[in-house]
Amino acid sequence: MREFLPFGRPNFSEEEIAAVTRVMRSGWVGMGPETIEFEHELSRALGARHVVTVNSCTSALFLAMLISGVGPGDEVICPSLTWCSTANAAMYLGATPIFCDVESRSLCMTPELVLAKVTARTKVVVVVHFGGRAVDTATLRSALPPSVRIVEDAAHALGATYPNGRPVGSSGFPTCFSFYANKNLSTAEGGAVALSDDDEANRVRTLRQHALPLDAWKRFTHAHALLLSGALGELGYKMNYTDLQAAIGRVQLVRQPEFARTRLTIAQRYLELLEPIDPPLTFQDGCADTAHARHLFVVQLPPGTTGARRNAVVMALRAKNLGASIHYAPLHLMPLYHGATPSPSLPVTEEVARGVMTLPMSASMTVDQATEVASELRDILASPEGRE
Repeated sequence: MREFLPFGRPNFSEEEIAAVTRVMRSGWVGMGPETIEFEHELSRALGARHVVTVNSCTSALFLAMLISGVGPGDEVICPSLTWCSTANAAMYLGATPIFCDVESRSLCMTPELVLAKVTARTKVVVVVHFGGRAVDTATLRSALPPSVRIVEDAAHALGATYPNGRPVGSSGFPTCFSFYANKNLSTAEGGAVALSDDDEANRVRTLRQHALPLDAWKRFTHAHALLLSGALGELGYKMNYTDLQAAIGRVQLVRQPEFARTRLTIAQRYLELLEPIDPPLTFQDGCADTAHARHLFVVQLPPGTTGARRNAVVMALRAKNLGASIHYAPLHLMPLYHGATPSPSLPVTEEVARGVMTLPMSASMTVDQATEVASELRDILASPEGRE
């Protein structure tokens, strides 16, 4: 029996281990100089004026909405085909998530779909770059009323580029990234917000540490700074990053071109083996383009597929120790959100969700492993359990 192949596995080398060891031996493992350097390096890579690290992408979304003025009575538009953090961050602030549909091939929102949901109470639109495919935020911005702000959920999209060729994170809109264990850049946990406004960046920096005007590194390394730390003037949160994580992140950032090449090779192998299947599978638009970050490799089974059939296919792959997964069950159909907003009819999301599945994709995979996954999937789809 083969070793279990997870749908996403981090790629850590001796360089990351050495970086963590160096920080541990320094005696300072909390947020400090390593975090600051990681933020500077990431801002240069993204083309963003500021990057502020936090403890998760959920926290990044929460703080991005907070500085955008989201509060009770407001509405926040987001796709239903996303992880729950996208909607929950709005609910933490007392706002109502308003779910919109997605386009069937991109699996992302479009300006037309968003505009159909805009009301006088809309405060923010959260753009989800699903799977690593970047949405054209510039076109969306031009279509929205000036009072509505864009926040980007780029948890899947580190390394992706917009249609104008610029990196995701360089738009000027608050853009939120994840460094969770299975992400393209992993520090086990953590996240970041890319920002263009100086005042907003400074506010996020203070809010992540209880709204203290000076962080722990400055308080403990500069005696005069301790005396000038001042009184709290705003409710803040415990959402800071650490130097242990940043040490990993700095190495991972340098290795991104290597990771991107591997992910592209895996995607190309999948397409080579799976595109000839009849009836055909559907793949996300651009999944083999260099503009796509390929955090996920998403496959849609043929139209008319039931959720039961898709589930049987996923479980058959898992029985062979191949970590297929499902991204995602639509949020608008979940009980948690029924009290927050009436469940809308989102026909494309509901159709996609019945047949969508995710194949293993990571920078730790080999072409041989991708070949195994694709070959097993072909066999399962040809079997009675796969044909339904």
